Amino acid sequence: MNLTQKLLALTLVGAEWVLWLLILLSLLSVAIMIERGIYFFSMRMDFAALAEDLRRMLMAGKFSDARKQAQSQRGPVAFVAQMGLEEAERGAEAVESAMLGAKARVRLGLERNLAFLGTLGSNAPFIGLFGTVLGIIKAFHDLAGNQAGGIAVVMSGISEALVATAVGLLVAIPAVVGFNFYNRRVRSVTSQIDVVAQVILAALRAEEKIHPHDPAAAESSGPADKGAKKDKNGKASESKEAS
Repeated sequence: MNLTQKLLALTLVGAEWVLWLLILLSLLSVAIMIERGIYFFSMRMDFAALAEDLRRMLMAGKFSDARKQAQSQRGPVAFVAQMGLEEAERGAEAVESAMLGAKARVRLGLERNLAFLGTLGSNAPFIGLFGTVLGIIKAFHDLAGNQAGGIAVVMSGISEALVATAVGLLVAIPAVVGFNFYNRRVRSVTSQIDVVAQVILAALRAEEKIHPHDPAAAESSGPADKGAKKDKNGKASESKEAS
């Protein structure tokens, strides 16, 4: 038995197992779309109001109140704001770095399982086409073994095989729609995060300009002040000795 005959024996199983595979994949895609829908619906919030409240509190120097306001909210936008405000006393650069790290973590959660929907949407038609090809091979093999049946044997087998292509398209279309819809939601949430982050950074930088704080300068000024005191004391002692 050559390689072609061995492969032919495998293909004669037919397309039924491909149909079961597509059904299983469709159930998984529906479960993912439902889970993502619940996830995104649960994080709905008025991010514009949050951004305005944080801006007002930060401009007033109420860092603890701003942190409490972020902690009282749910969702990725409030989480990123909270992570940034934890570093508010260290300056705008530390806040920006903290929010970038939190945003990367949040994005992983937002995009969870979306790659499966995208992959299924682009490959389900090919899986269905594979089943159709298997069905056509089986139909012609049946015709070879039962030539008395004529064209009716082939047409019956081909019509059954085309069901796999139809099912593949039926699985792919909702998956593509769900992938595009939730990808748009991911972009929307990340845009909201960027807006709130920029509001926080702008308020902190404005606060730093009004009340500049340079720890390095403060530390460097310490020894100089001590030296100045020593000089004054030294001059005072010299004047006493001269008198």
